[in-house]
Amino acid sequence: MMWEMGLVAPVAGGLGLIFALVTYAALIKKPVGTDKMAEIGNEIHAGAMSFLKAEYSRLAVFVAVVAALLAWKLGVPTAGAFVFGALCSGLAGFIGMKAATKANVRTAAAAKDKGEGPALLTAFQGGAVMGMSVASLGLLGLGIFYFMYGQDPDTTGVLSGFSMGASSIALFARVGGGIFTKAADVGADLVGKVEAGIPEDDPRNPGVIADNVGDNVGDVAGMGADIFESYVGAMVAALAIAATLSVDGVASLMAGPTDASRLALMGLPLASSVIGLVASVIGILGMNVFKKLNPALALNVSTFSAAGIFLVAIYFA
Repeated sequence: MMWEMGLVAPVAGGLGLIFALVTYAALIKKPVGTDKMAEIGNEIHAGAMSFLKAEYSRLAVFVAVVAALLAWKLGVPTAGAFVFGALCSGLAGFIGMKAATKANVRTAAAAKDKGEGPALLTAFQGGAVMGMSVASLGLLGLGIFYFMYGQDPDTTGVLSGFSMGASSIALFARVGGGIFTKAADVGADLVGKVEAGIPEDDPRNPGVIADNVGDNVGDVAGMGADIFESYVGAMVAALAIAATLSVDGVASLMAGPTDASRLALMGLPLASSVIGLVASVIGILGMNVFKKLNPALALNVSTFSAAGIFLVAIYFA
């Protein structure tokens, strides 16, 4: 039954995180190229992680204040869900940043030494760590709170706190990362092209390091938190609609006792995400076969094969 998603979803999320960890472990074993490549890669990685440390230390204050206000007005469970949602969102950005900054230099090394196919696979693995972490953390966190509060329509509102926590981190990560990205980009261009008269991204320009840090900060950490927020928000919204449907609305969608039908409808968003997670794992593993194709074709085949598996499975669900 769909209400069992309160158990299945967290387990699926945990297994997804293990898959992401295994993928990351395989990624960092790959060669980084020359000593100079390793040095530059480490500089970019250190800069990106320093930014996250500074950003998250300030966000922690905001989360604490909002959690206190939520506990005062809406109760401790909602405040706890808010904090956990914020932690999961921040963790998704952190994991994505860690993987991306490690994958970048290894992709360059693979392209230089082994060619197009290995480079594509390395880059794809770096992105897969981020994607699996976002989906798995969303299922893990939301599944836990669904198990605790989602099986009674009267307490389902607690789950909105988890979505709000994810949204809050996404807001700051997207805006903060975007500002840093653009500032670093403009600064590097001014120093290089305007003052020194050298091409954009020239290695002689030290501002290029900050520019690359900005690209990772804005397009990885910020985007990761943003995707996490959208992913969780979509599930919570669908779940809330099911929880607040009228009796006639439930009856128009499912036959049988109203309470059981409502629980089934409430569990459907989580069930859909679990199926999507499994389909994504198959698509990611399939890239080991598709890497020999043209890069654009390989990405399309991997993406659409996962989507096709999902559509077939969700039809039966």
